Amino acid sequence: MSFQDHFSGHAADYARYRPDYPDELFAWLAGQVPAHELALDVATGNGQAAHGLVRHFARVRASDASAAQLAEAPADPRISYVCEAAEQCALPDASVDLITVAQALHWLDQPRFFAEVKRLLKPGGALAVWHYPRLKVGGELGAVYEAFHATVAPYWPPERLLVEQGYQTIAWPFPAEPVPAFTLERRWDLAALLGYLGSWSSTRRAAQALGSDPVAAYTPRFADAWGAEMTRLFRWPLQLYLGHRLV
Repeated sequence: MSFQDHFSGHAADYARYRPDYPDELFAWLAGQVPAHELALDVATGNGQAAHGLVRHFARVRASDASAAQLAEAPADPRISYVCEAAEQCALPDASVDLITVAQALHWLDQPRFFAEVKRLLKPGGALAVWHYPRLKVGGELGAVYEAFHATVAPYWPPERLLVEQGYQTIAWPFPAEPVPAFTLERRWDLAALLGYLGSWSSTRRAAQALGSDPVAAYTPRFADAWGAEMTRLFRWPLQLYLGHRLV
């Protein structure tokens, strides 16, 4: 499976508008492994998850196949950014305490990646994978949002179907364990919401196919529906998998 790059062309927008993850998620994950020497965040993008992990691990290796994405990641002396495929990591066997994949497993060759996970994890180490479903918006704004999504939905890459299915069809490498509920929250103004919609891979593909920017076309309708509030609170429930390598 070759690397399908849907984000390098707008890596700066991805870094600016994609939401990051709650601190309590990383604190909980750190509590699920016995050692905290090295965490590996694969398909790190701009390092959103890596910067959460580094508060709890001595070192973090953050890898991505897109050099453009990595170039937008904030520097930290404890984070090593490496341009490499998730399915072929240069780390030695049994060297990693925790491996994470945030909103990206659907882009990977899962059987090959899971083989790497089994090779890389120390006994007692864990794999954590999470994603968030499509944002739900109510009221008049929600009606415009759903119309926008209907316009760009035919242009989602086929791998994105796994997100719509809630990762339910994935053959995990270890038995799934009970996990608490985590919610991603962001308070945005209208410009931030439009920037987020513009960072979707489907939006970029739709613009190329249609010859015009769908976000620009919908901006007046979003503005009319936004109302008098300066900002609005948006929530996504995180869907989390956790499994341990026991031996």
